[in-house]
Amino acid sequence: MADYRYIVARAATGEVLHWNLPLSEVEYGPEISGPGSLKGTLPTSFRRSLSAMLDAGDTVLLVERNARLNWGGLLWRAEPEGNTLPVEASGFGSYLHRRFDLHGNLDGRGPYIEADPCQVIRDVWAYAQAQPDGDLGVSVDDTKSKAKTGTAKDPYTTSKTDPRNLGEMVDEMAKIDDGMEWSETVAWRGRRAERRIILGAPRLGRRREDLTFTTGANVVGTPHVIKDADSYAQWVVGLGAGEGKKRKVVVDGERNGRLRLEHRLETSEKDEAKLKQRTRRERLARQILPSLTELEIIDHPAAPVDALRIGDDVRIRLFEPHTEYDGWCRIVGWSVRPGEGETAERVTLKLERTNKPEDETGEEGDGQ
Repeated sequence: MADYRYIVARAATGEVLHWNLPLSEVEYGPEISGPGSLKGTLPTSFRRSLSAMLDAGDTVLLVERNARLNWGGLLWRAEPEGNTLPVEASGFGSYLHRRFDLHGNLDGRGPYIEADPCQVIRDVWAYAQAQPDGDLGVSVDDTKSKAKTGTAKDPYTTSKTDPRNLGEMVDEMAKIDDGMEWSETVAWRGRRAERRIILGAPRLGRRREDLTFTTGANVVGTPHVIKDADSYAQWVVGLGAGEGKKRKVVVDGERNGRLRLEHRLETSEKDEAKLKQRTRRERLARQILPSLTELEIIDHPAAPVDALRIGDDVRIRLFEPHTEYDGWCRIVGWSVRPGEGETAERVTLKLERTNKPEDETGEEGDGQ
């Protein structure tokens, strides 16, 4: 069984206050373009002696698994409940949702014209941590993307008279198509935990041929494979920019012996080659019927828990009494429940299709 330790540190200085917090009923994990979360409970016998150091909004909780830091974030809630003290924490990115741009344009870093969203995120963190008592010690990757935000006619700008939430600004950057994604990592540097935002452009992760998840090996529980034809289509009608006869229309399809189903893809593409490319990509994404959004696994040589990375594409093979599945899925998050007593450690992977439709809801949008 994996060896866990829960560590408490001061938010601003990183000074460790407790090296082995006796948390139980713990569940934690990261997410893509989000801070991730942790929840746990302090037992009655330790509640009074430790609750004082668990200062919500000023305390960092760290999760160490087999002597390696696995997660870190800010404690936001510690509310007594009967004879226990449940605690809730979120990753360091949650901090920005409690901060605002009080100067406008991030104190001279903007306005932004044809700016890389990765740079905007770096500037948001730099601005937040430059303010008095605002330095959380978070570093941000120097990754660059090909995406742009703001134009000469419509710069990306913020106003002092209408302070913008810094977390919402980061969320906006992460929503730019083919732009970037982010996540968080923590690692020991001496006796201090390094806090880092990792950026991926246009996305995080890679195809992992070295990891497999298979029934009878590391897959447990009852996998829930969904066959939902609401988003299925073998034919996609791609619509470009313009109106009437000037509008470009591309149809991409493939006969496969099934009842013909079609999807309409609204875009603002002016280039016909790009419209054809997007239409074909959408058709290939929608021609996959089974989907898998969660998978419960255990630590195994075929896919060690410490080897999991946000954004990676992994192969999953299921041979269950009620279903079979063999395909690639993307890891967009996971939730770990450390083992306690006779209960083994479990990890729930949060998944999405490797080839994801531009609009999974089936509603029309320009995808830009």
